[in-house]
Amino acid sequence: MTLDLTGPDVVAAAALAPWLDAERYWSMLDAATQDRAAPVLALSVAALRRNADDLARRAGGLPIRVASKSVRSRAVLDAVLALPGYRGVLAYTVAEANWLAETLPDVVVAYPSVDRAAIRELATGAPELAARVTLMVDSVEQLDLIDAVAAPAERAPIRICIDLDASWRSRVLGHIGVRRSPLHSPTELSEFARLVVGRPGFTLVGIMAYEAQIAGVGDRPGSRAQAALLRRVQQSSGAELAERRALAVAAVREIADLEFVNGGGTGSVVQTAAEAAVTEVAAGSGLYGPHLFDHYSAFDVAPALGFALDVVRKPTADRATLLGGGWIASGPAAADRLPLPVWPVGLSYEPREGAGEVQTPVRGDAATALRPGDRVWFRHTKAGEPLEHASEVVPVGADGVAADPVLSYRGEGKCFL
Repeated sequence: MTLDLTGPDVVAAAALAPWLDAERYWSMLDAATQDRAAPVLALSVAALRRNADDLARRAGGLPIRVASKSVRSRAVLDAVLALPGYRGVLAYTVAEANWLAETLPDVVVAYPSVDRAAIRELATGAPELAARVTLMVDSVEQLDLIDAVAAPAERAPIRICIDLDASWRSRVLGHIGVRRSPLHSPTELSEFARLVVGRPGFTLVGIMAYEAQIAGVGDRPGSRAQAALLRRVQQSSGAELAERRALAVAAVREIADLEFVNGGGTGSVVQTAAEAAVTEVAAGSGLYGPHLFDHYSAFDVAPALGFALDVVRKPTADRATLLGGGWIASGPAAADRLPLPVWPVGLSYEPREGAGEVQTPVRGDAATALRPGDRVWFRHTKAGEPLEHASEVVPVGADGVAADPVLSYRGEGKCFL
């Protein structure tokens, strides 16, 4: 099962922007997937190509490494990697990376791992595996664990990328960003790089720094005052990081011949790509266009991926109950982690129930017309997580015709995290 985004018909369809007419767009996806049992995931091929092209444009010629956690379908990964401007995968576990590296030549694991079985497979398996996969580290203990699994003399050299902490340590606001690597300063990074280079069995090939406080936080959170404050924080954080990252990369380049310096995410592609020290940017969520990105002022996304649930009963005349729906996105528990009902237009959650594991009531004027057997469409807050709930995704063309489904990781029998 393959997905082709390179044909002239797809490019032409992307220019039509069918998603701008919400009623027509979602009803088209609904009609195209009526023969599929719910929950059903639909993928607009035109919207996916539009989002991929827009990311490449914003990257300004810098290659984009695709974040697999936001895609979770090998067919979609292959299709995007076939487009100009895309190179390599940013995986989320070693087991996933080993699996992807069976067919892909360049996979970097974005997070440290203590999965001994997967590390052993990488270290002592097929020689080409160790040449294709790069592990992420930020401490000596992680290196020690790899050596304990497979001694340097008994394995192929392990490719290493060091994670630089990209958070902002504000004197006034404190820690701004996510808790990742303990390596924050250029000195800390270069000292650790010397340790990696000095140990047998490891080859230092890259540096990564993910500025979550910029890439993963929309600058239109609510009031104008909140938005203005957040933009100032992001600008200050970005300026501090650009200077610190440049110094850190320069220091490590004196120690090792780096192949890549990875940074950014969908929300910060333009800013990160502008840094001379960065050689590639990461992106994934922006391909599917979840509603998280509706709150960014610098760019927009097309809602390429959506999912539908069946109406199964009517508790009141102005309410409809759906089967399933509790597909809550990761992050702090809040209303913005819930899937967004988008069609029929005008639906909302029951405040005391929200999106439920097995049933989800919705209400509003649009619910009055809903009957058992009808469907309601949603956009997820984040990108790849919906694919953990479904075994396949149905590609739909701009003409409203569904192609053969492509498999998700789950559909291929994989559950990595």
